[in-house]
Amino acid sequence: MSTLTSENATVGMEAPVLRHTLTRTDLVRYAGASGDYNPMHHDEVKATAAGQPSVFGHGMLSMGFLGSAVTAFAGAGSVVDYAVRFSRQTWPGEELITSVTVSAVRDEAGERLADLDVRLTNADGEEKVVGTATVRLATGA
Repeated sequence: MSTLTSENATVGMEAPVLRHTLTRTDLVRYAGASGDYNPMHHDEVKATAAGQPSVFGHGMLSMGFLGSAVTAFAGAGSVVDYAVRFSRQTWPGEELITSVTVSAVRDEAGERLADLDVRLTNADGEEKVVGTATVRLATGA
């Protein structure tokens, strides 16, 4: 994966796409790692009794997957700001697809920064998570 740098950053530049098919195992593993044991994410009986068609993904799991695309593109430790809105639930079996695009490149307080538009969609193009990120641009080596 190519890394975004102060030398190559241009408006419209896109990060390589990451794809992941969400599994029930992902949900259980994330519950254990995060401590979020809401039964809507792992208990089919309780989820359907609450009117859901099935268990669904943790919003923060989706946000984390999208954030990993930002970090892979801009480098570890580069994220200055990251804000998202959860648009729709994610379901086991859905392929989740990242989109990260440079929307601005600027200098601020002696640092070179890039603003990013970030999105997580499913294979049908349905938006699951939408937001922005600002990253500190490293000098290329």
